[in-house]
Amino acid sequence: MKNTDKFTGLASHYASARPSYSKQLIDYLYEQCGFTEKSVIADIGSGTGKFAKLLLERGSFVYGVEPNKDMRDMAMKELGQFTHFKALTGSDSATGLMPKSVDFVTVAQAFHWFDEVAFQWECSRILKPEGKVFLIWNVRDQNALLNQRMHQLFEKYCPNFPGFSGWMQRDDYKINSFFNKQYEVISFSDPLFFTKEKYIQRCLSASYSLQKGEPKFDEYVKEIEQLFNEYAVGNLVEMPNQVIAYVGYPTSLLKS
Repeated sequence: MKNTDKFTGLASHYASARPSYSKQLIDYLYEQCGFTEKSVIADIGSGTGKFAKLLLERGSFVYGVEPNKDMRDMAMKELGQFTHFKALTGSDSATGLMPKSVDFVTVAQAFHWFDEVAFQWECSRILKPEGKVFLIWNVRDQNALLNQRMHQLFEKYCPNFPGFSGWMQRDDYKINSFFNKQYEVISFSDPLFFTKEKYIQRCLSASYSLQKGEPKFDEYVKEIEQLFNEYAVGNLVEMPNQVIAYVGYPTSLLKS
């Protein structure tokens, strides 16, 4: 798993301002995909527990596997009320879980950091027979003018900006390799709404974002505020977004 230190120091921004995931998606998992309150789920790259929380609220047991200590500590703080949550120090290639111990593997907003081959083997090891993997992203609608302007702003100020997560397209080589081109796509429209404070925090929570103390940070934040002011209605800005899940078996679990 690459760049596990990139989110060090960002856990509070991440927990406060990163969006959750569509209720429609969670309903679909529990109504159409076999998730139940008895399911044991490994949420890999679980961060501060944004996605894990939605599964815990449905009664499932969740292992939150996260290599970054700051993010993991925040997850334990945020999810401490759930007795059916266990945080583990682990990665895409070494989760620390027992063989054939989980019904499903979920990955929310993290697969692009993974080594897909190592992750195939680890999923094959920890999944029960017929267990599936769900790769999930919140993806900005890149046809929306606000998101295009945000893209330009990040390109201007953030040297490590790789583009938005829309880069994980259906023909992405990592997804195709992991699933051997055999997967289902689930998607729902899910616009996101932010106050100015949350909008700024959301921008600063990105792995590529400038942080306080770096050159041009104040100018960067000022332009973020200006963008918010330009598009806000009342005290909220709407960010066009959809949630997308890629569902299937890792290659090594496919029937020949």
